[in-house]
Amino acid sequence: MQSSDDMTTKTNAPLQRRSLAEEVAGRLQEQITSGKYAVGEKLPTEPELMVQFGVGRSSIREAVKTLANQGLVRVQQGLGTFVASQTVTGELLSQRLQRADFEDLNEVRFLLEVKIAEKAALHRSNKDIEKMKGFLKKRYEYAAANQLEACIQADINFHTTIAEASKNEIMLDLYKTVADHLKKSFLLRYGNTESFTESQYLHDALLQSIIDKDARKALHWATKISSHPK
Repeated sequence: MQSSDDMTTKTNAPLQRRSLAEEVAGRLQEQITSGKYAVGEKLPTEPELMVQFGVGRSSIREAVKTLANQGLVRVQQGLGTFVASQTVTGELLSQRLQRADFEDLNEVRFLLEVKIAEKAALHRSNKDIEKMKGFLKKRYEYAAANQLEACIQADINFHTTIAEASKNEIMLDLYKTVADHLKKSFLLRYGNTESFTESQYLHDALLQSIIDKDARKALHWATKISSHPK
């Protein structure tokens, strides 16, 4: 059970994530699921929430809408916003991934990268190949120069292009979302580009298998990459 001091600290901490509305929704969700607000209890008014979080009315309304979509609150016109549940029923994937630990995210990445590589070998176009070559070249150059963030982004761009080549829009969207969250973890996890340099040959082999339209080899090399430290 969190103390009131812990909750106050979270509430008053600077807003740093993607958007103000998302951050407000996240913090209100924490307060509701932790039991600060009971089921049936009315949330503070819009003006009170605006002061509490230091944001405008539109951000508060968007945050409340997000909570309503998750089944946490219900809005009663003219009466206010009330807690409907302390359990999330419709949490957005992006928000769920923000709470995920590195190992869980990395496992999802593994599953996606293996499948998209196999499908990309079957469906890739010449334009896809040229994009892959460009990002893989940048990955190598940034790794050699020990430019970690740029190297990580080039790696993500390379695999995202493979996802595009798979011609499966759902897997592409999933990969982009997972990769966005993993990038932050990679920056914290790796102090240099050494492991990226070591795995460059695996990425070269993967690209060649996709060029050759060899789905079996693409699956093999993608599996090797996904089990590598990076």
